[in-house]
Amino acid sequence: MTRTVFRGGGLFDGFTHRPGHGLAVADGRITQVRPDADLEVSGATVVDLAGGLVVPGFVDAHVHPVQGGLERIRCDLSEAQTRADYLRAVGEYAAAHPELPWILGGGWAMAAFPGGTPTAADLDSVVPDRPVFLPNRDHHGAWVNTVALRVAGVGPGTADPPHGRIERDADGVPSGTLHEGAMALVAAHVPATGDEEYHRALLAGQEHLHSLGITGWQDAILGAYAGMDDVSRFYLRAARSGDLTGHVVGALWWDRDRGEEQVPELVERRAAFDHPRFRATSVKIMQDGVAENGTAALSAPYLDRCGHAGRNRGHSFVEAAALRSAVRRLDAEGFQVHVHCIGDRAVRETLDAFDGLDRRADLRHHIAHLQVVRPDDVARFAALGVTANMQALWACLDDQMTELTLPFLGPERSTWQYPFGALARAGAALACGSDWPVSTPDPLAALHVAVNRWAHGEPGRAGSEPFLPEQALSAEQAFAAYTSGSARLNHRDDAGVLRIGAVADLAVLDRDPLAGPTAEIGAATVRSTWVDGMPVFEA
Repeated sequence: MTRTVFRGGGLFDGFTHRPGHGLAVADGRITQVRPDADLEVSGATVVDLAGGLVVPGFVDAHVHPVQGGLERIRCDLSEAQTRADYLRAVGEYAAAHPELPWILGGGWAMAAFPGGTPTAADLDSVVPDRPVFLPNRDHHGAWVNTVALRVAGVGPGTADPPHGRIERDADGVPSGTLHEGAMALVAAHVPATGDEEYHRALLAGQEHLHSLGITGWQDAILGAYAGMDDVSRFYLRAARSGDLTGHVVGALWWDRDRGEEQVPELVERRAAFDHPRFRATSVKIMQDGVAENGTAALSAPYLDRCGHAGRNRGHSFVEAAALRSAVRRLDAEGFQVHVHCIGDRAVRETLDAFDGLDRRADLRHHIAHLQVVRPDDVARFAALGVTANMQALWACLDDQMTELTLPFLGPERSTWQYPFGALARAGAALACGSDWPVSTPDPLAALHVAVNRWAHGEPGRAGSEPFLPEQALSAEQAFAAYTSGSARLNHRDDAGVLRIGAVADLAVLDRDPLAGPTAEIGAATVRSTWVDGMPVFEA
C-alpha cells in the first residue's frame, strides 16, 4: 500500500483553515487528518509543505476546457492586452503558419477596442489573403476580416440573424465584429476541426487546469455552439483510454431554437456518456447574453453614452413561460439544470422557473455568472435551493467594467453587480468557476477578487479602489466555494473536502494564503496537484 504524508504547513479542509495540520493518503483516499506531530509517517513518502497549504483540489463549476485548449494550440490572444498586441500576435501566427487556410484562435478583450468592436480593416492589415475568425474572451462575439465576410457572403444587405447582431459602419457595411448569433454566419464556413486536434485540445486544456490545482470541473457546454462541435465523444474517448485524469460533469447544451422535443435526445446522451470520470448529468440553458454588447437581459433599458434610457433591454433567449416548462421537464427527468444569467431579468426569469420544484431529488440546480441581481431576488436562492455559481474574477473595476458596463447600467443597477457577500449572508449555497477561456482559469486569481474585490497583479489595480467591498467574501467562504461548494454541485460529496475517507484530490500551494494578508492571496501559486492520491502536476 502506497502512503503519502503531507506535513510542514497547514491545511484548509474545505470549510475551515487548520494551521499546523497535515494529512496522510493511501490508495486514493485520505487516511489521516491530524496535527503534524500526531501524523504517522513510518514507511510513507513525505511531502514537505514548507510552510505552504494543502487544500482540496479546486473544482471549476463552469469552464470550457476544450475551447481553452484549442486557443492554446492555435492563435492564442489570451495573454495580450492591447490592439497593437493583438495585431502583432495574429500577424506573427499567420506568418508562422502559411499552410493554414484559415486563421483561428481567439481570446481578445473587448476593452482593448473603442466600443468593444474591433474592425476587419485592422485584421486586413496583417492577414489580407486568408479568412480570420477569432472569438473574443467571452465567446459572445467574434472578430473577422474582410476575406471571412466575403467567404460567408456577409455584406450591407445581410440582415441581422435571430439572437445576433452584425456590427456596421456609418454606411451600414459590416465592420468586422459579429455579436452572438451573428457569429454563426462565418463560423458555418470554418473548416471542420479534426478528431485528433480536438483530442489534443482537451488534453492541453486539462494540463493547464491541473497546473492551477484544478482536479475536477463542469464543462458548461456539451453541444455545437459558436463554431465549436459537440466535444462529448472526445471526453468519452479520453476517459476510456485513461487520458482523462480530471473528474468531469458535462452540461448538455439546450438548443434554444428547439423546444421540449429535444428532452428524449438529452436522456439518450446522458445514458451514453456515463463513465466514472465523465458523466453528462447536467443541462445548460443560456438565458441571455452579456452586458458589454447589450445582450444581457435587463428589466429596464440600457442607458446610452449620454446617460439616457434607450429601448434595448437585451435578449431573453428562452421565453419565460417556455423556460419554466423546460426546467420542470428536465427536473422531472432527473437532470441538473445549469443556467447562464448575466442580467437581472434573466436571473428573475430563471428563479421563477425554479420556483415550486420538488427539492427532495437534490438535483442541485444552479445559476452561473450572476452579474446583475436585483436585491429582492438575493434571498430567493437559499429559499429555492438554487446554488449561486460565481465567476468571481469579474467582480472588479477592470477596463471592461469601467468602460463597457458601468456607463450603460447607471448608478443604481451598478450596485447590484456580483452580490456574493449578500448571497452568502442570505444562506445561499456557493460554488465557483472561471468560464475559461473567457478569463483565466486560475482559482487563486479569482479567490483574490472574491475576498478583496480588486484584481491581484494587474497594472494599476493593486491597492486600487475595491468594487462594492460590502459584497466581498471571507477567505474561508471563498475557498469553500471553490472546493467543497463546487464539488457538491457536481454531486461529488466525497471530494472537495479533506477528511478521513474522502477522495485524495489535492492541491499544494507554495504558501498559506489564509494565514497571510488577504491582499496577497493572488500571489500564491500551485506546487503540485494530486488526483486519487497520485500527482498529475508538479511545478
